[in-house]
Amino acid sequence: MEIIYDRVAGLDVHKATIVACVRLTEAGKVSRECRTFGTTTAALLDLLAWLRESGCTHVAMEATGVYWKPVWNILSEGDFELIVANAAHIKNVPGRKTDVNDATWIADLLACGLIKASFVPGEAFQELRSLARTRKQLTSEQTRHVQRIQKTLEEANIKLDSVISEILGVSGRRMIEAMIEGVRNPAKLAALADRRLKASPKQLYDALHGRLTDHHRFMLRLHLDQYDALAAALGRIDQEVEAAVARIEEEGPPGRPTFRSLSGLLSTIPGVADRSGTAILAEIGTDMSRFFTDGHLIAWAGLCPSQNESAGKRKSSRLRKGAPWLKTTLVQCAWAAVRKKDSYYRAQFHRLRAKHGSKKAICAVAASILKAIYHMLKNGVEHRDLGANHFDRQSNDTKAKRLVAQLSNLGFQVQLQPIDQAA
Repeated sequence: MEIIYDRVAGLDVHKATIVACVRLTEAGKVSRECRTFGTTTAALLDLLAWLRESGCTHVAMEATGVYWKPVWNILSEGDFELIVANAAHIKNVPGRKTDVNDATWIADLLACGLIKASFVPGEAFQELRSLARTRKQLTSEQTRHVQRIQKTLEEANIKLDSVISEILGVSGRRMIEAMIEGVRNPAKLAALADRRLKASPKQLYDALHGRLTDHHRFMLRLHLDQYDALAAALGRIDQEVEAAVARIEEEGPPGRPTFRSLSGLLSTIPGVADRSGTAILAEIGTDMSRFFTDGHLIAWAGLCPSQNESAGKRKSSRLRKGAPWLKTTLVQCAWAAVRKKDSYYRAQFHRLRAKHGSKKAICAVAASILKAIYHMLKNGVEHRDLGANHFDRQSNDTKAKRLVAQLSNLGFQVQLQPIDQAA
């Protein structure tokens, strides 16, 4: 196989050690040298010095958890091209797997130009991405405490969630605080409801008539305190996100749209709020030139079916893992988008759900949103909804073929004839 790079290195990264293999090609002869380094800062600096002495022009490593990040931060200071590869793309032949063989295999692939670099954002974007992911985790944990509060109320035979949609809203919070303070009279608890609540006093009385014990009061206080602590942490994260966005705008090239303007641009998409737009930009960045087409971005996110064909037979084509943080955020936005009436995404969801089910339909909507985001960021245009009647505006031939196919599936044989010829 043709050698493209003469002086390369492959790194097999672990938590405590790094096995490095330097591959040099001189006068058609290949020489390799492997060394093992630690993962401390001093050891990584020694690795950087050795790679510089060897004259490496390209260095590759696979993305292993979070262990590759400190290696990247230090080796990126070197005068060589540093590549992080998807571990699934450079998997070694099974049966002869050692750390040295893995490092040698990576170096051989890199020398032949067979390693595709993964997208690694800048340091400012990495910080923003970490904040956005942490916020999502804390929000999920906060939701779990709400569910635990609801479970505790159910154990006390208090059906608060059947009459109030949000048990930690204004009315629900007052009632739960009163329960913790020792109020057990359902009439007094029902009187704490906000006047805008749709439930009648009788419904509230019946729902709040239970058997609340001291154990239930203790558990309610415990989970409510955890909920409030997480809410305070989310507030601090939001402040840090604003600071990170400000740093990104300061470091950005002049003349290009700011991060806040692009985030506001994404918020014109149905289902995408300001925080969702910030999280999406943190994952994909603002420069779409790294993705050749919108299909490449959708495939990178893992929102397109995988290809699995052998001997002319198509096997399971489930979605790839892709970028899980981006994928879940887009799916959440898609669920919000399909609730908007007279929108293209709602029409697309209901059209696909009838044939493929809700899961595949919502993933298709998420892919459509990401496709719109790609063109909005690339061309700097606002979102334009195609409308709920988009599929009805298709050509007559396309609609006729679809209707004939539907009748054929029902067991009818159809022969189309134009009206003017029939007359």
